[in-house]
Amino acid sequence: MAGRLATAHRMDNPAPAPICQSMDNTDIIIVGGGLNGPVMALAAADAGLRVTLLDAVTPDAHRSRDFDGRAYAIAHGSMRLLRGIGVWDAVQAGAQPMLDIKVTDGRPGEGASPWMMHFDHAEIEEGPMGWLVEDRHLRAALLDAVTADARITHRTGTRVTAQDVTPSGVSVTLADGEILSARLLIGCDGRTSGTAQRAGIRRIKWDYDQIAVVCAVEHDLPHHGVAHQFFMPGGPLAILPLTGNRSSIVWSEQADRARVLLTLDDDAFLAALQPAFGSFLGQIRLVGARSSYPLGLTLADSLTAPRVALVGDAAHGIHPIAGQGLNAGLRDVAALAHVLEDARQRGEDIGSVTTLARYQDWRKGDATRLALATDAFNRLFSNDNPLLRGLRDLGMGAINAMPSVRRRFIREAAGLTGALPRLMR
Repeated sequence: MAGRLATAHRMDNPAPAPICQSMDNTDIIIVGGGLNGPVMALAAADAGLRVTLLDAVTPDAHRSRDFDGRAYAIAHGSMRLLRGIGVWDAVQAGAQPMLDIKVTDGRPGEGASPWMMHFDHAEIEEGPMGWLVEDRHLRAALLDAVTADARITHRTGTRVTAQDVTPSGVSVTLADGEILSARLLIGCDGRTSGTAQRAGIRRIKWDYDQIAVVCAVEHDLPHHGVAHQFFMPGGPLAILPLTGNRSSIVWSEQADRARVLLTLDDDAFLAALQPAFGSFLGQIRLVGARSSYPLGLTLADSLTAPRVALVGDAAHGIHPIAGQGLNAGLRDVAALAHVLEDARQRGEDIGSVTTLARYQDWRKGDATRLALATDAFNRLFSNDNPLLRGLRDLGMGAINAMPSVRRRFIREAAGLTGALPRLMR
């Protein structure tokens, strides 16, 4: 990397000295190369800042030509962000518009309750509530955009082992001893964020004793762009439309049951899924691989520390019950980029306590409310209590009968409520 300075070392010490990258070469260091990290790098670069993006894995680990079943619900507001940083055009052709959302309650093999919530995109003026984008397409587009941006230095296969804050900046030490310095460090490194731990940011967390089983199916009948959220006693089943006659499945189940499902061969797994899935799309067939991840809630006590900001799962990891996890992280990205651009234009220190407080004030309350709402929904619906079942079915029916409330839910799901950052307007 241009501009690195080698530190002199004594002749009697054969070990090489660390290399230090000056703050003259980068304004921001971002730790984490999943999804939020590259989006944050592109948004910060568009805000006029120089960025170093650190990824613990190599680019090949993020690129896959084969469909592995993973896909993301990209809300309308998040689409605006991806369009603003120049990524949306690269994924739009393979994105499936999400036109309707149907939320129902029931038991496997018995069909859905007659009480339901139906959210139709025609009730808002902006267009589709969101799009389903396959993981392989989104990651490839982000990597291409990061590589093409001269304002971003992308370091792969490297791990951060330490970080240090001074009044004027922050430095990180890599596994090979190299030291990089900047004015601000952004942690996009997930629920077990080392950035947060090293900054002394504590977090609350609990386990739901649920596992999300993720896969994709091909079906005989068209889905017409309708997403289904079917609440069952073991956890919610999301059926999300992909391009063609395919759907992405996120099946949340009690952990013991989910582990059994993951050991089944394809035919046995489909036999277990079909009663929960139903027959409304005809026969189903697995496409791609199956994967899984444990479900829980984790909330950082603070989104910031001196010279440090957290984004995405590093700040708040939530239940996938409403498909809002990635969207919440992208909203963090847009808000932080907005704050940093304003600070740069005013000549302020982008890593100062005052600057980071604006980000904290903007996002902490909203992220906490979303996390607690998904937690409450999961606890209310992931059971077979007859009293709770009756109350929630009546509640869904009442919401569905009130157009103004229903429209509010639609705009919320589309990411079009509250104070929107520039990139989401």
